[in-house]
Amino acid sequence: MSQKLTAVKGMNDLLPPDSYAWVWLEGVVQNVMRRFAYSNIRTPIVEPTALFIRGLGEVTDIVEKEMYSFEDRLNHEQLTLRPEATAGVVRAVIEHNMLYDGGKRLYYMGPMFRHERPQRGRYRQFHQIGAEALGFALPEVDAEMILMAHTLWKELGLKNVKLELNSLGEPDERIKHREALIKYFESHSSILDEDAKRRLHSNPLRILDTKNPAMQELVDGAPKLMDFLGSKSKAHLDAVCSLLDANSVNYTLNPRLVRGMDYYNLTVFEFITDQLGSQGTICGGGRYDYLISQMGGKSAPAVGWAMGVERVIELLKDAALLPNTRGPDVYAVVPESEGLQQVMQVLQNLRDKGVSVQMHSPSVSGNPGSASTAAVAGAVADDRSSRGSMKSQFKRADASGASFALIFGAQELAKGVVTVKSLRDGIGTQREESIAQIDRWASSLQSGD
Repeated sequence: MSQKLTAVKGMNDLLPPDSYAWVWLEGVVQNVMRRFAYSNIRTPIVEPTALFIRGLGEVTDIVEKEMYSFEDRLNHEQLTLRPEATAGVVRAVIEHNMLYDGGKRLYYMGPMFRHERPQRGRYRQFHQIGAEALGFALPEVDAEMILMAHTLWKELGLKNVKLELNSLGEPDERIKHREALIKYFESHSSILDEDAKRRLHSNPLRILDTKNPAMQELVDGAPKLMDFLGSKSKAHLDAVCSLLDANSVNYTLNPRLVRGMDYYNLTVFEFITDQLGSQGTICGGGRYDYLISQMGGKSAPAVGWAMGVERVIELLKDAALLPNTRGPDVYAVVPESEGLQQVMQVLQNLRDKGVSVQMHSPSVSGNPGSASTAAVAGAVADDRSSRGSMKSQFKRADASGASFALIFGAQELAKGVVTVKSLRDGIGTQREESIAQIDRWASSLQSGD
């Protein structure tokens, strides 16, 4: 027997019934996006490595330590599994000249990849849902973005999510703040850890985001970017706050909020929770007005956010907010193979009417010593009784979660009827329905009558 292969650590299979929660969440997101008039975009999982170096910044943790990069063996091109989606969306917008007729509101869903230590709600292959509004400069779109995420939490029933907000100002303001930070941290170099010393002259703003408890007092006393903001930057933040206030969205101004990418300016925000340990951010984003021109496009403003799907699923699970797994509408009990052609025609007709149908068929166990697929198939061909007893079929029907069982026995088929048995009313009520008028029964099932 050959050796069993397993998935790469931190890159997990998503199996039923857990996958049902993901499908449900994606449906809720799609509904919210539709209401905010955002259109779906899907970009490649693999992009040129240079895209992320230019877009995210060479001295970010993602580029320095976390990207899965490799050389294409055919043309020796440097490629990377996308660690985030904004850079790819911007690349697509530029490449396809999508802003030629005005701004675009877009959203995406899909897997991202970062080489970091797997932990709860954070994996090497993880999934994000995000939104980007490109070509819009005014603060109302920042507020719209935040309101959209806020609406999503309400739709999902999440109540323990808090919003933190900050402004990173404009580049010239950050330069002055950067100079003050370097001077301040240099005067306390003995307290800096190795990571902070490495960042001191390359990206001192990221020192403010340290998780090292020994440095918190030092960071708390560092110069604040807010003190370096000009009137326009302050007015932009004030406008965002006033719009959130008008919509009764609670938030906290956090002057230490910097985010992990270099491309942000003005508004940055995070939705956080204390339910997931140290990995408290479930959604974050902000404005990135210079990224499009930085990546070779015509200068245009933009703002966006991304949320971690695994973390949101964990929150929903902890709060018992995930919907119950729903089985098929009906389970078809087929005692004998005679009449199978007619049975499958009826079932296909039901599916065409929107009814979810699972048909019983003998299955093969993967347990050692079980019958092979070929053996079972041969037995079915030779022995019509091998479809399983009525008792075993009803057991599977009940386990499927179906609301009804449809029984296609020889006597029923001879009379042109099917027996409909309720599986969820507690008493197993059953009645006969005409096969010729099964459409009428399907319509009543769909309407809930």
